[in-house]
Amino acid sequence: MARIADIELGDFPLLLAPMEDVSDPPFRALCKQHGADLMYTEFISSEGLIRDAAKSVAKLDIFEYERPIGIQIFGAEIDSMREAAAICEEANPDIIDINYGCPVKKVACKGAGAGILQDIPKMVSMTAEIVKAVNKPVTVKTRLGWDEDSKYIVEVAERLQDVGIQAISIHGRTRKQMYKGDADWTLIGEVKNNSRMTIPVFGNGDIDSPEKAIEMRDKFGVDGVMIGRASIGYPWIFNEIKHFMATGQHLAAPSLEDRVQAARRHLELAIQWKGEGLAITETRRHYANYFRDFPNFKDYRMTLVTSNEVDELMATFDKIVEEYGPMLAAL
Repeated sequence: MARIADIELGDFPLLLAPMEDVSDPPFRALCKQHGADLMYTEFISSEGLIRDAAKSVAKLDIFEYERPIGIQIFGAEIDSMREAAAICEEANPDIIDINYGCPVKKVACKGAGAGILQDIPKMVSMTAEIVKAVNKPVTVKTRLGWDEDSKYIVEVAERLQDVGIQAISIHGRTRKQMYKGDADWTLIGEVKNNSRMTIPVFGNGDIDSPEKAIEMRDKFGVDGVMIGRASIGYPWIFNEIKHFMATGQHLAAPSLEDRVQAARRHLELAIQWKGEGLAITETRRHYANYFRDFPNFKDYRMTLVTSNEVDELMATFDKIVEEYGPMLAAL
Protein backbone atom coordinates (compact mmCIF):
# COMPACT_ATOMS: atom_id res chain seq x y z
CA MET A 1 0.00 0.00 0.00
CA ALA A 2 1.53 3.30 -1.09
CA ARG A 3 0.92 6.14 1.30
CA ILE A 4 1.93 9.79 1.59
CA ALA A 5 1.85 10.63 5.29
CA ASP A 6 -1.59 9.28 6.27
CA ILE A 7 -3.03 9.43 2.73
CA GLU A 8 -3.59 5.92 1.41
CA LEU A 9 -3.22 5.67 -2.37
CA GLY A 10 -3.70 1.96 -3.08
CA ASP A 11 -1.22 -0.72 -4.07
CA PHE A 12 0.16 0.93 -7.20
CA PRO A 13 -1.24 4.45 -7.59
CA LEU A 14 -1.46 6.25 -10.90
CA LEU A 15 -0.70 9.96 -10.59
CA LEU A 16 -1.73 12.71 -12.98
CA ALA A 17 1.31 14.89 -13.64
CA PRO A 18 0.99 18.64 -13.11
CA MET A 19 1.04 20.20 -16.59
CA GLU A 20 0.96 23.91 -17.27
CA ASP A 21 -2.16 24.97 -19.23
CA VAL A 22 -3.41 21.37 -19.16
CA SER A 23 -4.14 20.00 -15.69
CA ASP A 24 -6.79 22.53 -14.73
CA PRO A 25 -10.01 21.52 -12.90
CA PRO A 26 -11.98 20.53 -16.06
CA PHE A 27 -9.22 18.20 -17.24
CA ARG A 28 -8.67 16.83 -13.75
CA ALA A 29 -12.38 16.02 -13.42
CA LEU A 30 -12.15 13.75 -16.46
CA CYS A 31 -8.96 12.09 -15.26
CA LYS A 32 -10.48 11.46 -11.83
CA GLN A 33 -13.59 9.96 -13.45
CA HIS A 34 -11.36 7.60 -15.41
CA GLY A 35 -9.18 6.36 -12.58
CA ALA A 36 -6.45 8.82 -11.56
CA ASP A 37 -5.53 8.15 -7.90
CA LEU A 38 -3.65 11.36 -7.08
CA MET A 39 -3.67 14.59 -9.06
CA TYR A 40 -1.80 17.87 -8.93
CA THR A 41 -2.75 21.37 -10.01
CA GLU A 42 -0.88 23.18 -12.72
CA PHE A 43 2.27 24.64 -11.25
CA ILE A 44 1.69 27.98 -9.56
CA SER A 45 4.20 30.81 -9.41
CA SER A 46 5.20 31.66 -5.85
CA GLU A 47 5.75 35.28 -6.86
CA GLY A 48 2.31 35.37 -8.51
CA LEU A 49 0.64 34.05 -5.36
CA ILE A 50 2.36 36.57 -3.15
CA ARG A 51 1.35 39.42 -5.50
CA ASP A 52 -2.20 38.02 -5.56
CA ALA A 53 -2.03 37.71 -9.36
CA ALA A 54 -5.40 36.55 -10.66
CA LYS A 55 -4.02 33.75 -12.84
CA SER A 56 -2.02 32.27 -9.98
CA VAL A 57 -4.83 32.56 -7.44
CA ALA A 58 -7.32 30.90 -9.82
CA LYS A 59 -5.08 27.83 -9.92
CA LEU A 60 -5.71 27.32 -6.19
CA ASP A 61 -9.26 26.17 -7.01
CA ILE A 62 -9.70 22.57 -5.88
CA PHE A 63 -12.86 20.54 -5.37
CA GLU A 64 -13.83 17.83 -2.89
CA TYR A 65 -14.31 15.15 -5.55
CA GLU A 66 -10.69 15.60 -6.64
CA ARG A 67 -9.18 14.41 -3.38
CA PRO A 68 -6.48 13.51 -2.75
CA ILE A 69 -5.10 16.54 -4.57
CA GLY A 70 -1.80 18.39 -4.38
CA ILE A 71 -1.12 22.04 -5.12
CA GLN A 72 2.22 22.51 -6.88
CA ILE A 73 4.34 25.65 -6.57
CA PHE A 74 7.55 26.85 -8.21
CA GLY A 75 9.94 29.70 -7.61
CA ALA A 76 13.57 30.68 -7.15
CA GLU A 77 13.45 32.54 -3.83
CA ILE A 78 13.25 30.66 -0.54
CA ASP A 79 11.29 33.36 1.30
CA SER A 80 8.72 33.62 -1.51
CA MET A 81 8.33 29.84 -1.71
CA ARG A 82 7.81 29.59 2.05
CA GLU A 83 5.16 32.32 1.91
CA ALA A 84 3.49 30.77 -1.15
CA ALA A 85 3.34 27.36 0.55
CA ALA A 86 1.49 28.93 3.48
CA ILE A 87 -0.99 30.56 1.07
CA CYS A 88 -1.53 27.18 -0.62
CA GLU A 89 -2.15 25.51 2.71
CA GLU A 90 -5.09 27.88 3.31
CA ALA A 91 -6.74 26.42 0.17
CA ASN A 92 -6.72 23.09 2.04
CA PRO A 93 -5.11 20.68 -0.42
CA ASP A 94 -4.03 17.26 0.77
CA ILE A 95 -0.42 17.84 -0.32
CA ILE A 96 1.93 20.72 -1.12
CA ASP A 97 4.22 19.79 -4.02
CA ILE A 98 7.39 21.59 -5.07
CA ASN A 99 8.28 21.78 -8.75
CA TYR A 100 11.99 21.16 -9.25
CA GLY A 101 11.51 19.70 -12.71
CA CYS A 102 10.07 22.23 -15.18
CA PRO A 103 12.66 22.55 -17.98
CA VAL A 104 11.11 25.54 -19.78
CA LYS A 105 13.65 28.30 -20.33
CA LYS A 106 11.65 31.15 -18.77
CA VAL A 107 11.38 29.10 -15.55
CA ALA A 108 14.64 27.12 -15.37
CA CYS A 109 16.93 29.95 -16.42
CA LYS A 110 15.65 32.04 -13.51
CA GLY A 111 16.70 29.32 -11.06
CA ALA A 112 13.21 27.88 -10.55
CA GLY A 113 11.85 24.50 -11.65
CA ALA A 114 14.69 22.36 -12.99
CA GLY A 115 16.97 25.39 -12.73
CA ILE A 116 17.54 24.67 -9.05
CA LEU A 117 19.24 21.40 -10.01
CA GLN A 118 22.32 23.57 -10.57
CA ASP A 119 22.29 24.49 -6.87
CA ILE A 120 21.55 21.39 -4.81
CA PRO A 121 22.32 23.01 -1.41
CA LYS A 122 19.73 25.71 -2.16
CA MET A 123 17.27 23.02 -3.29
CA VAL A 124 17.68 21.22 0.03
CA SER A 125 17.44 24.44 2.06
CA MET A 126 14.33 25.60 0.22
CA THR A 127 12.66 22.23 0.77
CA ALA A 128 13.49 22.25 4.46
CA GLU A 129 12.00 25.72 4.89
CA ILE A 130 8.78 24.76 3.10
CA VAL A 131 8.41 21.58 5.19
CA LYS A 132 8.77 23.71 8.35
CA ALA A 133 6.31 26.34 7.09
CA VAL A 134 3.30 24.05 6.55
CA ASN A 135 1.47 21.23 8.31
CA LYS A 136 0.47 19.46 5.09
CA PRO A 137 2.74 16.74 3.71
CA VAL A 138 5.28 18.12 1.23
CA THR A 139 6.27 16.21 -1.90
CA VAL A 140 8.74 16.97 -4.70
CA LYS A 141 8.69 16.54 -8.47
CA THR A 142 12.11 16.68 -10.11
CA ARG A 143 14.41 15.31 -12.81
CA LEU A 144 17.57 13.20 -12.87
CA GLY A 145 19.77 16.29 -12.94
CA TRP A 146 20.62 19.39 -14.96
CA ASP A 147 22.60 17.51 -17.63
CA GLU A 148 24.43 14.23 -18.24
CA ASP A 149 27.29 15.29 -15.96
CA SER A 150 25.12 16.17 -12.95
CA LYS A 151 22.70 13.27 -12.46
CA TYR A 152 22.88 13.30 -8.65
CA ILE A 153 19.30 12.20 -8.07
CA VAL A 154 20.15 9.25 -5.78
CA GLU A 155 21.92 11.55 -3.32
CA VAL A 156 19.46 14.40 -3.86
CA ALA A 157 16.46 12.19 -3.06
CA GLU A 158 18.10 11.08 0.20
CA ARG A 159 18.80 14.64 1.23
CA LEU A 160 15.25 15.77 0.44
CA GLN A 161 13.87 12.85 2.44
CA ASP A 162 16.14 13.81 5.32
CA VAL A 163 14.64 17.32 5.47
CA GLY A 164 11.11 15.98 5.56
CA ILE A 165 9.49 15.38 2.18
CA GLN A 166 6.88 12.60 2.19
CA ALA A 167 7.22 11.37 -1.43
CA ILE A 168 9.22 12.09 -4.58
CA SER A 169 8.25 11.89 -8.25
CA ILE A 170 11.15 11.66 -10.67
CA HIS A 171 11.04 12.34 -14.40
CA GLY A 172 13.61 10.15 -16.13
CA ARG A 173 15.29 12.91 -18.13
CA THR A 174 17.71 15.73 -17.41
CA ARG A 175 16.75 19.37 -17.85
CA LYS A 176 19.01 19.54 -20.90
CA GLN A 177 17.03 16.73 -22.57
CA MET A 178 13.75 18.62 -22.15
CA TYR A 179 11.30 15.95 -23.48
CA LYS A 180 13.61 14.50 -26.14
CA GLY A 181 14.89 10.94 -26.31
CA ASP A 182 13.69 8.10 -24.12
CA ALA A 183 13.21 8.53 -20.39
CA ASP A 184 15.93 6.68 -18.43
CA TRP A 185 14.36 4.83 -15.53
CA THR A 186 17.54 3.17 -14.26
CA LEU A 187 18.35 6.00 -11.83
CA ILE A 188 14.72 6.15 -10.71
CA GLY A 189 15.14 2.46 -9.85
CA GLU A 190 18.35 3.23 -7.96
CA VAL A 191 16.52 5.82 -5.87
CA LYS A 192 13.72 3.36 -5.09
CA ASN A 193 16.11 0.54 -4.25
CA ASN A 194 18.39 2.67 -2.08
CA SER A 195 18.08 1.05 1.36
CA ARG A 196 18.03 4.50 3.01
CA MET A 197 14.86 5.54 1.20
CA THR A 198 11.62 5.00 3.09
CA ILE A 199 9.24 7.38 1.28
CA PRO A 200 7.28 6.48 -1.88
CA VAL A 201 9.17 6.91 -5.14
CA PHE A 202 7.02 7.55 -8.23
CA GLY A 203 8.42 7.29 -11.74
CA ASN A 204 7.50 9.60 -14.61
CA GLY A 205 8.34 9.64 -18.29
CA ASP A 206 6.97 7.85 -21.38
CA ILE A 207 4.23 5.86 -19.63
CA ASP A 208 1.78 5.59 -22.52
CA SER A 209 0.38 2.05 -22.23
CA PRO A 210 -0.58 -0.55 -19.61
CA GLU A 211 2.39 -2.68 -20.67
CA LYS A 212 4.82 0.18 -20.07
CA ALA A 213 3.42 0.83 -16.59
CA ILE A 214 3.77 -2.85 -15.63
CA GLU A 215 7.28 -3.02 -17.09
CA MET A 216 8.44 -0.05 -15.00
CA ARG A 217 6.79 -1.44 -11.86
CA ASP A 218 8.36 -4.87 -12.28
CA LYS A 219 11.76 -3.74 -13.50
CA PHE A 220 12.42 -0.84 -11.15
CA GLY A 221 10.10 -1.43 -8.19
CA VAL A 222 8.60 2.05 -8.15
CA ASP A 223 5.65 2.65 -5.85
CA GLY A 224 3.50 4.08 -8.64
CA VAL A 225 3.75 5.97 -11.91
CA MET A 226 2.98 9.54 -12.89
CA ILE A 227 1.36 10.07 -16.28
CA GLY A 228 1.50 13.35 -18.18
CA ARG A 229 1.39 13.75 -21.94
CA ALA A 230 -0.28 10.37 -22.59
CA SER A 231 -3.37 11.54 -20.67
CA ILE A 232 -3.96 14.68 -22.77
CA GLY A 233 -7.16 14.02 -24.69
CA TYR A 234 -7.05 10.44 -23.40
CA PRO A 235 -8.10 10.31 -19.72
CA TRP A 236 -9.05 6.64 -20.22
CA ILE A 237 -5.40 5.62 -19.81
CA PHE A 238 -5.70 5.39 -16.01
CA ASN A 239 -8.50 2.82 -15.99
CA GLU A 240 -6.93 1.00 -18.93
CA ILE A 241 -3.75 0.47 -16.89
CA LYS A 242 -5.70 -0.60 -13.80
CA HIS A 243 -7.83 -3.07 -15.74
CA PHE A 244 -4.80 -4.60 -17.44
CA MET A 245 -2.96 -4.93 -14.13
CA ALA A 246 -5.96 -6.64 -12.54
CA THR A 247 -6.95 -8.95 -15.40
CA GLY A 248 -4.17 -9.13 -17.98
CA GLN A 249 -6.79 -8.06 -20.53
CA HIS A 250 -7.09 -4.80 -22.42
CA LEU A 251 -10.20 -2.69 -21.90
CA ALA A 252 -12.04 -1.93 -25.10
CA ALA A 253 -10.81 1.35 -26.55
CA PRO A 254 -13.16 4.30 -26.10
CA SER A 255 -15.69 4.51 -28.92
CA LEU A 256 -16.26 7.57 -31.08
CA GLU A 257 -19.28 8.35 -28.89
CA ASP A 258 -17.13 8.05 -25.74
CA ARG A 259 -14.62 10.49 -27.18
CA VAL A 260 -17.28 12.99 -28.25
CA GLN A 261 -18.93 12.77 -24.83
CA ALA A 262 -15.60 13.41 -23.08
CA ALA A 263 -14.69 16.34 -25.35
CA ARG A 264 -18.14 17.86 -24.87
CA ARG A 265 -17.96 17.39 -21.09
CA HIS A 266 -14.48 18.92 -21.05
CA LEU A 267 -15.76 22.03 -22.79
CA GLU A 268 -18.84 22.26 -20.53
CA LEU A 269 -16.73 22.03 -17.38
CA ALA A 270 -14.28 24.59 -18.75
CA ILE A 271 -17.12 27.03 -19.44
CA GLN A 272 -18.38 26.60 -15.88
CA TRP A 273 -14.92 27.21 -14.43
CA LYS A 274 -13.40 29.93 -16.60
CA GLY A 275 -16.15 31.37 -18.81
CA GLU A 276 -16.87 30.88 -22.51
CA GLY A 277 -14.01 32.84 -24.06
CA LEU A 278 -11.14 31.18 -22.25
CA ALA A 279 -12.86 27.81 -22.24
CA ILE A 280 -13.18 27.78 -26.02
CA THR A 281 -9.57 28.74 -26.71
CA GLU A 282 -7.93 26.69 -23.97
CA THR A 283 -9.84 23.48 -24.67
CA ARG A 284 -8.71 23.49 -28.32
CA ARG A 285 -5.36 21.93 -27.46
CA HIS A 286 -7.14 18.76 -26.36
CA TYR A 287 -9.30 18.06 -29.42
CA ALA A 288 -6.56 16.70 -31.66
CA ASN A 289 -5.83 14.06 -29.02
CA TYR A 290 -9.46 13.18 -28.38
CA PHE A 291 -9.78 12.35 -32.07
CA ARG A 292 -6.23 11.28 -32.87
CA ASP A 293 -5.71 8.89 -35.83
CA PHE A 294 -9.29 9.18 -37.08
CA PRO A 295 -9.29 9.16 -40.91
CA ASN A 296 -10.98 11.92 -42.94
CA PHE A 297 -11.54 13.98 -39.79
CA LYS A 298 -9.84 17.18 -40.90
CA ASP A 299 -12.97 19.29 -41.52
CA TYR A 300 -14.43 18.50 -38.09
CA ARG A 301 -11.11 19.17 -36.41
CA MET A 302 -10.73 22.50 -38.18
CA THR A 303 -14.13 23.62 -36.88
CA LEU A 304 -13.29 22.50 -33.35
CA VAL A 305 -10.02 24.42 -33.25
CA THR A 306 -11.20 27.60 -35.00
CA SER A 307 -14.79 28.17 -33.89
CA ASN A 308 -15.43 30.84 -31.27
CA GLU A 309 -19.09 29.90 -30.73
CA VAL A 310 -20.25 27.40 -28.12
CA ASP A 311 -23.36 26.54 -30.15
CA GLU A 312 -21.25 25.75 -33.23
CA LEU A 313 -18.92 23.56 -31.19
CA MET A 314 -21.79 21.63 -29.64
CA ALA A 315 -23.41 21.22 -33.06
CA THR A 316 -20.09 19.90 -34.39
CA PHE A 317 -19.98 17.29 -31.64
CA ASP A 318 -23.47 16.20 -32.71
CA LYS A 319 -22.42 16.06 -36.38
CA ILE A 320 -19.38 13.94 -35.52
CA VAL A 321 -21.69 11.30 -34.03
CA GLU A 322 -24.47 11.58 -36.62
CA GLU A 323 -22.48 12.10 -39.83
CA TYR A 324 -18.96 10.96 -39.19
CA GLY A 325 -19.89 7.89 -37.12
CA PRO A 326 -21.72 6.06 -39.95
CA MET A 327 -19.00 7.10 -42.43
CA LEU A 328 -16.32 5.73 -40.12
CA ALA A 329 -18.23 2.46 -39.69
CA ALA A 330 -18.38 2.07 -43.47
CA LEU A 331 -14.61 2.43 -43.93
